Amino acid sequence: MEYEFPSELMYLQTHEWIRIEDKIATIGITDFAQHQLGDIVYVELPEIGTTIDKGSNVAEIESVKAVGELIMPLSGKIIEINTALAGKPESVNSSPYGTGWIVKIEINNKSEIEDLLTVEAYKEVVEAEKK
Repeated sequence: MEYEFPSELMYLQTHEWIRIEDKIATIGITDFAQHQLGDIVYVELPEIGTTIDKGSNVAEIESVKAVGELIMPLSGKIIEINTALAGKPESVNSSPYGTGWIVKIEINNKSEIEDLLTVEAYKEVVEAEKK
């Protein structure tokens, strides 16, 4: 199966993607992750204004097969949540990099960006897991 990996994004080994624009980061799960989970039926979103540390669980993603976690790729404050997911959680499946985004944060520590994976490095993670 071919997965989509937009090259302008950064990634985590735990299958989150990050789009960084100035001090704002949009975060979701990758195409590979949504395929692994299967049909998503519910996304538990955090509260706006919450400050969350890098590496913390920020949201739960429930599918017909399993419950996954959205791991925070960077420390920051939640400034927006994708409220459309309450009525259409399947957007995470149909458009993981578009309408299926999960949270937006204001980045607290820009130096943490150095720890993120490039698209090439993330593809290697996925290849290793597919074996």
